[in-house]
Amino acid sequence: MRTVYGLFLLLITCTLWMILAGTQQIRNVGDMARFGTVLFQILAPLQLALIMFLSAIQAASNIAIEKDRQTLILLLMSRLTNSELVLGKLFASLLNIGVMLLTSLPIFMLIVLFGGTSFEQVGWTFAVTIAAAVAAGALGATVALWREKTFQTLALVLLAIVMWIGLFEGIALTDQAIAGFPANQIASAANPLRAVLAACDSTIHSTWPQTVAPFLVVASTLSISLSLIAIVRVRRWNPNREVRLGQQVETAEEVDVFTGKVSLESPSPDKPEVVGRVMIGGTHIDDRERKVGQVSRRVWDNPVLWRETCTWAYGRKILFIRAVYWSMAIAVFVALWTMVDSGLATRTTADEGVKIPAVAKPMAPLMFVSLVMINALAVTSITSERDGRALDLLRVTDISPTEFLFGKWLGILFVSLDMLLLPLLMCVYLWFHRVVSLENLIYLVVGFSVIALFVSALGIHAGMSNATSRQAIAVSLGTVFFLFLGVVTSMVMMVSFTGNVEAQLAPFLACIVGGAIGLYVALGWNMQSSALAVASLALPITMFYCITSLLLGRYLGALLAVTFAYGFATTAIVVPRLSEFLVYSGQSKATQDE
Repeated sequence: MRTVYGLFLLLITCTLWMILAGTQQIRNVGDMARFGTVLFQILAPLQLALIMFLSAIQAASNIAIEKDRQTLILLLMSRLTNSELVLGKLFASLLNIGVMLLTSLPIFMLIVLFGGTSFEQVGWTFAVTIAAAVAAGALGATVALWREKTFQTLALVLLAIVMWIGLFEGIALTDQAIAGFPANQIASAANPLRAVLAACDSTIHSTWPQTVAPFLVVASTLSISLSLIAIVRVRRWNPNREVRLGQQVETAEEVDVFTGKVSLESPSPDKPEVVGRVMIGGTHIDDRERKVGQVSRRVWDNPVLWRETCTWAYGRKILFIRAVYWSMAIAVFVALWTMVDSGLATRTTADEGVKIPAVAKPMAPLMFVSLVMINALAVTSITSERDGRALDLLRVTDISPTEFLFGKWLGILFVSLDMLLLPLLMCVYLWFHRVVSLENLIYLVVGFSVIALFVSALGIHAGMSNATSRQAIAVSLGTVFFLFLGVVTSMVMMVSFTGNVEAQLAPFLACIVGGAIGLYVALGWNMQSSALAVASLALPITMFYCITSLLLGRYLGALLAVTFAYGFATTAIVVPRLSEFLVYSGQSKATQDE
């Protein structure tokens, strides 16, 4: 990971240099200094977004997996104090993140040699990144200790980070003083993105007390507060209520030494009535007498789909996640309504033929959050089954691979139906107010639906292809995140140097090849498939074509490319799993049990 990250930063640097040298003339030292400034302003926010995402997800998944495997209870039974448990898991998760930052530090130092950037800017940028990473990790660890299901944890962490940034961006847009402080100053003090952009400014040597220092104080306070809450509440949150209730109603066994009868009776009159009796000797061991307290529900012909749609497979607390998501969606809708009412919605950012709609700023984060949550729901639906060893039971039943796959897939889409519909309804709202045309509305609906199907299939594929839950979650969420981050970075790189985006294929070839290799490693490293190899190569090329088409306003070509590439990738993922249970489980369970 450290090697790939360092090569990734160097690859972006070389690509930007090829873009500059191929589209502009470098006449003097001033041109080199401007290149160094733009390069630093692209890499610093990119690193911040990547490090915050990895810190939060890694800290959250490490603890969530301990809960799924029921090993957190063993840690609670040990001599570890609350602070040792919480801080130990937090800093163990952040250890790899810190080493990644040390790997990137020499690369950022080399950027100073181009000119236009100082070592002081590099130092303040890394200070902001480290503070944001610790705060994101503390948030992930606290939520993971609080919530029970892995999907609940990942979804809440993602929503919290996006709403953290979006809230203060909204405060900055109001341009009103709050408690005597300007809105921009409040946003810079609490928004990591604004803080890192301020640290990239050449005047940081004189403005750091007003721009960077307040954010470091806020981030440190947030990290300490979240860690203290987790330390105080860790043994009240864990073990969960279900485990405690299970211990309370646990029955005691009584064996008759003469008849060999084993009866399961309640240890006290306050406990429930006898729930069962197993006869040994006279009758079969599976012959049991039970008193049913209520009528059993009828299970569908596909029990996997029935469980996903008719039971609380992901916990009742998923309603809380839906409430948080709806709150974010309402905030985005209010922003769109304000833009439509003021006339800002019809404006575009135009620079040398590049057009970016103003409504894309609030809509893109909502769509990104929806896709990531659908992907997280898909991958955790498989990893939680495997951690509970339920997949082994399903594989010995008469459920076919097709029933299992489509049961999981349709169930995931049903549970995440609001995450699919709300962004599309907002697109309909923009069409109703003539912000987008009917043609572009159809493009948005079809394109978003195709990508949503892809990310849900990708989550199931990653969960079934990786031996450990941590690896599956990292591969699945990392692929979605890097696709989105790669698109944004490529757009910024194209717009920063020239508007002639069609002439930049040659500089981006290295990025396309590297992305194709990375996708193939993520998707097909343990499943040799020529279709996955073709899909891994087609997706980066398609995304480059879509970026150039979108920036030039050629939306039909972008839609056709997205539909074909992501549709083919989804088919390449799904088809091999229709014939057999291709579940990678690593080493034998028997060996582990020994």
